[in-house]
Amino acid sequence: MTPDDSYSPRVQLNLNARGLPQSATLAINERCAAMRREGRSVFRMGLGQSPFPVPEPVVEALRANSHQKDYLPVKGLPELRQAIVDYLHRHEGLSFSADHVLVGPGTKELMFIVQLVYYGDLVIPTPSWVSYAPQAHIIGRHLRWLPTHPETGLGVTPEALDALCRVDPDRPRLLILNSPGNPTGSAYAVEQLQAIAEVARRYRVLVLSDEIYSGLHFEGKHVSIARFYPEGTIISNGLSKWCGAGGWRLGALAFPRSLTWLLEPMASVASETFTSTSAPIQYAAVRAFEGGPEIEHYLTQCRRILRAIAHYTWESVRAVGAVATEPKGGFYLFPNFDPLRERLASRGITTSEQLCLHLLEDTGVACLPGEAFGRPLDELSVRLALVDFDGQKALEAAESLPEGTDPDNEFLRRHCGDVVEAVDRLCAWVS
Repeated sequence: MTPDDSYSPRVQLNLNARGLPQSATLAINERCAAMRREGRSVFRMGLGQSPFPVPEPVVEALRANSHQKDYLPVKGLPELRQAIVDYLHRHEGLSFSADHVLVGPGTKELMFIVQLVYYGDLVIPTPSWVSYAPQAHIIGRHLRWLPTHPETGLGVTPEALDALCRVDPDRPRLLILNSPGNPTGSAYAVEQLQAIAEVARRYRVLVLSDEIYSGLHFEGKHVSIARFYPEGTIISNGLSKWCGAGGWRLGALAFPRSLTWLLEPMASVASETFTSTSAPIQYAAVRAFEGGPEIEHYLTQCRRILRAIAHYTWESVRAVGAVATEPKGGFYLFPNFDPLRERLASRGITTSEQLCLHLLEDTGVACLPGEAFGRPLDELSVRLALVDFDGQKALEAAESLPEGTDPDNEFLRRHCGDVVEAVDRLCAWVS
């Protein structure tokens, strides 16, 4: 029987999914790929994918476990959950139980299930990672944006959180705290975390601490808010950023015993959706979270390269008049070109989306508009992902640098050349 192309089932989309665009980060990546297929020169500063290879001990563990084919427990491989607990104790001094860890196919999926199961408003700062807000929209949760200020790193402040919670003190709320942060590259100081924790405890706010970039804190000194609010904080981490394994899709959430009531229904939802995470990758992840000298050396080299390229970018955009928070970790910068508004308006640019489109067409530099991260439509902010270079070659070159020193500009131009070229093009263009 030949199918009738004119026939289709009734169009009945869920209201929460109607008009929902593709994730901005994935969309810009596909746009860049299409332009390169056309033979155009493109500098990819849109998708935040680690430029570095997966550490060799972790790759070897994956090879050794490629035969693993069985479904694993919904919460995850017991050895992996214990390795994650040991990792958190080693780096944060925190005590969790392996029974209170949930492993999933990436932290993005697990964060979605948190919002699905927990019935409360989502509270996030503006700007925030591009998928927090759309997930709340899909599920039908109320979204509350917290105002931010450049002098506090465009992050959550205790004053803003208190002002929101005072309006309805007993309302259930989920606060997502991302440090080091995407899109800003900033990291919360201990004093900031202590003050936020005090407010969260006062109003019994549930905190989801997104620590996916924790291993890429430039000084190797990441601090979790769970140190100050352990009973109300879920820690989220995975392999995608600090371990360079984004495509492996493995993340995990660690719950305190006091939040078992949330963990168990989440595990039930997981059992009815993704069932379990890829077995070979879970076995390999055990080796990643175990750490050791070779992995620590890998992280030290990654940090010094990222620190150098982030500060080169930060100093460059500030030199042409942009406002930007000093980066402290990860591989992002979030410059605001509002001080150049008059100059850009004369070229027909009055929104962040227009800014990114003109920049891409004129220079080949692809970045994301501040609008995608919750900023006002007319704010001229963009997110730059500083990852368009060969991380393997950069790591090899960094081995010859004197210990305790950062790569200089000559090193960056030689081994991170596309990022430097993109930054230079951007700065020349706005000037």
